[in-house]
Amino acid sequence: MSGTDTTPRSTRTTAPPRGERIADWTDGRLGIYNFRFLIRKVFPDHWSFMFGEIALYSFVMLLLTGVWLTFFFDPSMAETVYDGPYAPLEGVRMSQAYASTIEISFEVRGGLLVRQLHHWSALIMIGALCLHMLRHLLTGSFRKPREANWLFGFTLLILVTLEGFFGYSLPDDLLSGTGLRIAEGITLAVPLVGTYLQMFLFGGEFPGQDAIPRLYSFHILLLPGLIVALLTVHLILVFYHKHTQFRGPARTEKNVIGQPLMPHYTAKAGGFFFLVTGILALLAGIAQINPVWAFGPYRTDLISQGSQPDWYMGFLEGALRAMPAWEFVIPGGYTVNLGIVIPGVVLPTVMMAVIGLWPFLEAWVTGDKREHHLLDRPRDHPTRTSFVLSMVALYLVLFFGGANDVLAERFHLSLNSITWAVRIGVFLVPALTYVVTKRICLGLQRRDRDKLLHGRETGKILRLPHGEFVEVHERLERGAEYTLLSKDMPQPLPAAEAEHDGVPNPQGRTEKVRHRLSHWLYGGQIATPTPQEMRQALEHAGHSSNGHAASNGDASSNGHRENGHRESVPQAAVQGRETDQEQH
Repeated sequence: MSGTDTTPRSTRTTAPPRGERIADWTDGRLGIYNFRFLIRKVFPDHWSFMFGEIALYSFVMLLLTGVWLTFFFDPSMAETVYDGPYAPLEGVRMSQAYASTIEISFEVRGGLLVRQLHHWSALIMIGALCLHMLRHLLTGSFRKPREANWLFGFTLLILVTLEGFFGYSLPDDLLSGTGLRIAEGITLAVPLVGTYLQMFLFGGEFPGQDAIPRLYSFHILLLPGLIVALLTVHLILVFYHKHTQFRGPARTEKNVIGQPLMPHYTAKAGGFFFLVTGILALLAGIAQINPVWAFGPYRTDLISQGSQPDWYMGFLEGALRAMPAWEFVIPGGYTVNLGIVIPGVVLPTVMMAVIGLWPFLEAWVTGDKREHHLLDRPRDHPTRTSFVLSMVALYLVLFFGGANDVLAERFHLSLNSITWAVRIGVFLVPALTYVVTKRICLGLQRRDRDKLLHGRETGKILRLPHGEFVEVHERLERGAEYTLLSKDMPQPLPAAEAEHDGVPNPQGRTEKVRHRLSHWLYGGQIATPTPQEMRQALEHAGHSSNGHAASNGDASSNGHRENGHRESVPQAAVQGRETDQEQH
């Protein structure tokens, strides 16, 4: 009898439970029993895996609150005179979009809470996505076979950022209108196609009558549809490729150790969803954000001091403020405004291209065609980690440059001094971050090697017979030893041959470049102890243990047996064998 067959009604002694009848009815029409393999899908546990879940749950809140807001928001640029309960705006001329936003905030029950919940969800989602991608970069989970999924996630980040900017611009207040004006200037500065892009997005001269309606269509239809589609494909590929995991006992490139989807992971994920939702609701209730009534409606002749975009656009604002006003005219009378093209077009494009293409660049440099399902600790790849953190440092310098007026006012500093500090810091801070981060990673590698060879410090001080004081070192727990010894140590590519059997190598120049880049990426690392070095260290630890025991009368004073080994099975390995496993 198959799992979907039921016993004849005449042979049953009692009626089946209601849940069983519902399951039989559903399975007979949808075939859900065939998807039973999903129930045992294994997910490993690590705190860094939660960033993706935070982004997903924030997106769910965005969809729910966004649908509610569409019932009350009017995306029209038609002019009206405000006549509502907010007295400071009484009699002010404004667009219908701005008036409906004020109405949602002050006249619709719960409207301000939902508006702020929608805005906070957008900010948290983009932040969680950035941390999620940063975790992938630092741990190497973008490598084969996940390069395509990396591109899907990268595209998701770009689309969500655009979605946030369009939604931030819809209220047509003075702050968002200023941001749209900057976006229009950047669009016009794109060589050759800038004018056509500006007409497509804004429908004519800014602000016009079509900007808000067009952005509204993008915000509620086009971009959400693309995000849902890409998110679905992204999650399907995560299921197909199996989840990555950090190195540890019983964990290999061919299995996944963790807890099954049902009931363990589902219960934890459900609880985490309500936790994220509660924190978002708490922020929406107590932390004011985007008070559009304080800014007033957008007017082309006004701008407020201290106007700042949402945080994810801060780096672009800082780049525009730091760049000198350079421009030149090419033959034909076309003006190229470098003060906008370089910070607003070239810099973001280069940064996004490096991030998006990094998996393919690293695979090309290293020639690595293996599948990778185990994650690396950031310290084990110091060059990659240093480069990624230098990119983060560049972003932060530009981010604070976008707040140069606020910093000058709050700290009583010169605005020009802050601007010049940003211009210098764009080149200096990432370079210093790269050097310092690489030294820290190499220092941590030396520390790991020292732990493997000499054990961990116990804090116990012994006095030797000749009067010397030494600290007792204890061998690492076997699971920790395994984790440190199992790290992947890729080697740089060999130097290219100029010729072979008298025939010039046509790929010599390309291979020479790859050789140098692979040495930059993988050279200079601290080698893991060899088996011979480990044996010598353990023998030395055993002799030291005997000497310490003889001087103290305690055969186990330093935590070792006589030969320096502990024969008990490490608890981490036991736990690894007891948990669920899934084969790749």
